[in-house]
Amino acid sequence: MRTLYERLRDLLPESGVRAGATDETGRDLQSLASEFLCHQHVGEMLDLYDVNCVFDVGANTGQYGRELRELGYTGRIVSFEPASAAFERLADAAAGDPEWRVHRLALGREERVTAIHTGWDTMNSLLPPSDYGRGRYERFTETRTEEVRVRRLADVMDEALDGIDDPRPFLKMDTQGYDLEVFTGAGDRIGEFVGLLSEVALLRLYEGSPRMDEAVAAYEAAGFETTGLYSVSRDPATGRVVEFDCVMMRAKRAR
Repeated sequence: MRTLYERLRDLLPESGVRAGATDETGRDLQSLASEFLCHQHVGEMLDLYDVNCVFDVGANTGQYGRELRELGYTGRIVSFEPASAAFERLADAAAGDPEWRVHRLALGREERVTAIHTGWDTMNSLLPPSDYGRGRYERFTETRTEEVRVRRLADVMDEALDGIDDPRPFLKMDTQGYDLEVFTGAGDRIGEFVGLLSEVALLRLYEGSPRMDEAVAAYEAAGFETTGLYSVSRDPATGRVVEFDCVMMRAKRAR
């Protein structure tokens, strides 16, 4: 798979930007540039806060782990992905990297077994699509489900951090509307994280997902402060931002 930088570069030929140009995934220049800037910022924060373990929750096929390695991050990555097809590709991506561990699990506020909607590519979710989501994405018109196990973040942390002296973990969440559930499942142990990345929504694609203001308020109440905000997608009909990637750090834990 080509790197994010390579995909972005291909949309910037010497003659200038091609109108309406997209890469092989359908991403346009603006969204790719925003994603690129977000990754660069996260790389800076991982260094500034001496992060030595990234919890990659909602890992899909391992895109984020690969990008962390491309950024030069050499610490531990612990990836969680519940959907079976995506997990197989995640396991392949992590093979041969002793500091990249993978688990076929969803994370949430309580331990249980539930169904995940699959067949939506990178947008598989434990939540059903909202009316807005169904109108925006054709992929939501058909769905399959499979049974998955959900555990609490607090209950997997000891194993994930085992063997790391002075753990300084970072929590990356991209769970298609379920990030606040993941966060809540950390309980008091959220205080051990030096930072987080969460996809926060202004226009909700999933039924029951929180709005951006609700999610950010919960993160701020736990001591995190915003260091970067990057648009993920926009409504093509109105230009409204649908979701942001929100990077937040615990300022008192900076190096």
